[in-house]
Amino acid sequence: MRTGTRHDAPSLYDSAADHATAQIVEDYSTSFSRACRLLAEPVRTHVRSIYGLVRLADEIVDAESLDLTPAERATQLSDLEAETAHAMARGFSTNLVVHSFARTTRACGIDATLVTPFFASMRTDLERSEHDAGSLDTYVYGSAEVVGLMCLRAFLADEDPATRDARYTELLPGARRLGAAFQKVNFLRDIAADHDTLGRTYFPGVVPAELTEAQRDVLLDDIDADLAAAALAIAELPASSRRAVRCAHDLFAALSHRLRATPAAEIGTRRIRVSTPAKARIVLRAMLTGAR
Repeated sequence: MRTGTRHDAPSLYDSAADHATAQIVEDYSTSFSRACRLLAEPVRTHVRSIYGLVRLADEIVDAESLDLTPAERATQLSDLEAETAHAMARGFSTNLVVHSFARTTRACGIDATLVTPFFASMRTDLERSEHDAGSLDTYVYGSAEVVGLMCLRAFLADEDPATRDARYTELLPGARRLGAAFQKVNFLRDIAADHDTLGRTYFPGVVPAELTEAQRDVLLDDIDADLAAAALAIAELPASSRRAVRCAHDLFAALSHRLRATPAAEIGTRRIRVSTPAKARIVLRAMLTGAR
């Protein structure tokens, strides 16, 4: 029997779930984990929980180690979506990652209008290998822009309820464009692996092995425009998240710059990275200036 436990205080199970998602961030993304460390609590835990669910869905869809057919992956993804919906409604899941995410959705006001498009885009990866302009826009919205909006809800969770929705509406375009930029940078960086290993081509009319400098620059011009628009909104974020978002923005801007300086033929055959020392400098700069 539990006695003397506050309903709003995390239980041992809640804490274990949050630790699980924190470990996922550390193991899967050095850049994102660096940025997350600059978030104040409880925003840091909320953002990690969002990433944890995103990563879990991505593993179902993409992981080569899973010896599953596309139909079996689709079933697993549907099961995860159903469990996520149930957990969001009841506040509990036996899946630690889903449990942590559900607690975040309830604390931050994240609802099905953001979660459903995410799972729809994940399902698209099992059903479609090439995109046109319209389907790519829909895919990027569900796979990345809504994730940015989930994070925005977390950033604003402690704001005055009287003005929180207005602030969300004001910052929504910048959050969407930052999410879109992140996704499209990843598409360009991983263009060879997506095509050769996963059998997918995201950019319409672009053949990875035949990528030209002109095509590269058109893609990067679009990405850089998104990053520039997003940068204007970062200054309006709460201090609890501003440094971290600035850090993440600058890490991806550095990757965009690195891609532009790389011959297109190399981008089409190998994964381009930002060096560890360069990442460290970006993090330090964000620590010193990002909260201004």
